Amino acid sequence: MQKAPGEPNVLASRISDRFAGASFDSMEGVPAWAPVESGTSFPHRLIATFKRLAPGLGIAVLIALAASWLAEHYTAPVMLFALLLGMAVNFLSMETNCRPGIDFATRTVLRTGVALLGARITFTQVQSLGTDTLLIAVTAVVLTITFGWLAARFLKLKPDFGILTGGSVAICGASAAMAFSSVLPPSPERERDTILTVVGVTTLSTVAMIIYPLMAAGLQFDDTKTGIFLGATIHDVAQVVGAGYGVSELTGDTSTIVKLFRVALLLPAALFVSLMFRDRKSKVRHGARPPLLPAFLLVFVALVTLNSVITVPAELVQGAGDASRWCLVIAIAGLGIKTKLGDFVKVGWRPAALILAETLFVMLLVLTLLLTV
Repeated sequence: MQKAPGEPNVLASRISDRFAGASFDSMEGVPAWAPVESGTSFPHRLIATFKRLAPGLGIAVLIALAASWLAEHYTAPVMLFALLLGMAVNFLSMETNCRPGIDFATRTVLRTGVALLGARITFTQVQSLGTDTLLIAVTAVVLTITFGWLAARFLKLKPDFGILTGGSVAICGASAAMAFSSVLPPSPERERDTILTVVGVTTLSTVAMIIYPLMAAGLQFDDTKTGIFLGATIHDVAQVVGAGYGVSELTGDTSTIVKLFRVALLLPAALFVSLMFRDRKSKVRHGARPPLLPAFLLVFVALVTLNSVITVPAELVQGAGDASRWCLVIAIAGLGIKTKLGDFVKVGWRPAALILAETLFVMLLVLTLLLTV
């Protein structure tokens, strides 16, 4: 039946209402089934949900594919391409048919990507680093997040933003930014702050990939010490791998394992932040207590444990790593779609100064610890 001119789109209204009040603090990002008549079979409900998500999610996937192609051909960070391409089609975030799928990409797909990071880590890898290296990594993570929180207050920024950026710099760049964004209390500026953090850490991580190996050579570090330095200071995993194996195979192996240990510290750090802001999150959710640990982090723990106690085929580990990477690229593409370029102008110079200060802090701290050990 044709809709009369001026008649409201009932389906669009239902979709908007369905997503407007949804809670995504754990794995609740999985959207509710489309409203259907009672007795409808599961396959029909699945198809209805797929139709609702397909337009927006499909756009995010296409942007992720384009970003990956550009990154491969122009040797630049795929996350940055995904953000820029997403921002170029920001107008789609206003389309009622696209919004549910875009929200799904930035919430459920994001959490899936973070959870799958656990498949790359084992307890054996952590033990192989030695006590001194583990202490250096843990000290750097704790003090960098603390520094971010204090520096944000000094720069008259929200402490939440300092924890978001500090955690991203201290642990694993864009992936940590997405994870911390999920456990911090919701706010109107959260998505904008997350995008700012991703842009900042991705840019500085790329610069560090080029400069830090030269610094290590100038300080006459051996291959192992160079690997520790690179793995403990560069933000994103991809840049750590690029910098490490650009020096030597031993440096690459060492830097990668140190970096994966930093990724493993995402769990206790996110748990601490979740506990720290639990009361505020309860108020946002009108008294409902949020889960102590979001479900996607529980999956992260389960995958680390599984990968440690049994021999998982290398193909499965590689597949989980690739799936994690694609999920995160798709999620960042979705965040780009929801971000207006004009939002960056409003925030001024302070956020960029904060991320730069945190980057310099962790680099100088790790250098000091390595020179004194």
